[in-house]
Amino acid sequence: MTEVSAQSIEKLRYVSVATLATALYRKGLRNQVIQDVRPLAQNGKNMVGPAFTLRYMPAREDRNQLTEFLNPDHPQRQAIEQCPKGHILVMDSRKDARAASAGDILITRLMMRGGAGVVTDGGFRDAATIAELDIPAYHSRPSSPTNLTLHEAIDINVPIGCGDVAVFPGDILVGDDDSVIVIPAHLCDEIADEAVEMTAYEDFVAEQVKAGTSIIGLYPCTKEAHRQKFEAWRKQHNR
Repeated sequence: MTEVSAQSIEKLRYVSVATLATALYRKGLRNQVIQDVRPLAQNGKNMVGPAFTLRYMPAREDRNQLTEFLNPDHPQRQAIEQCPKGHILVMDSRKDARAASAGDILITRLMMRGGAGVVTDGGFRDAATIAELDIPAYHSRPSSPTNLTLHEAIDINVPIGCGDVAVFPGDILVGDDDSVIVIPAHLCDEIADEAVEMTAYEDFVAEQVKAGTSIIGLYPCTKEAHRQKFEAWRKQHNR
């Protein structure tokens, strides 16, 4: 598994998912934003961390009664207890929010163990309570029925699909107030550096546009005058 530097993780806390999507597109990766998943609460800071995965499959009635939760080795419970500190629990719930991927008690336990966040392409029960926890959480919509009614937790820390995106254990996830993106670990250092550079220029452009400057020749930069003005802006703002 590729090790991602702490410096890159820190850089990713200050760049948007939109900027990262463009940086990955330049590398030929078009489908990295997890679809139909949104934050339960907007807190103005990014969720960043490596993926630890849980895969659900369709439930079958003879295997998925409430008594399954008495099993200490139940994969859903074990995923909560095994997810390493600083990692993000990512769940493949088959894009089906009719039954919950987890509820507030499990997500509270994940938070207390140091989880960096939780993402599902299904739904959470007790969503309003989870939104108030000190852990970033992303889902499709609130869902009250237990996962056992429709989903069986079957695999821990294996490659999954979440919201139509491939997620491999150790991939780096970044979530902002809009959405979540998946960065292959081996590209993370390079993408983090590029995204920081892009963000600096985008901040400069936003100032220029608010001052009345036309976007033609500015965004993207095709005029030397804008390029020189940006370099002066960077020095002034220590960017």
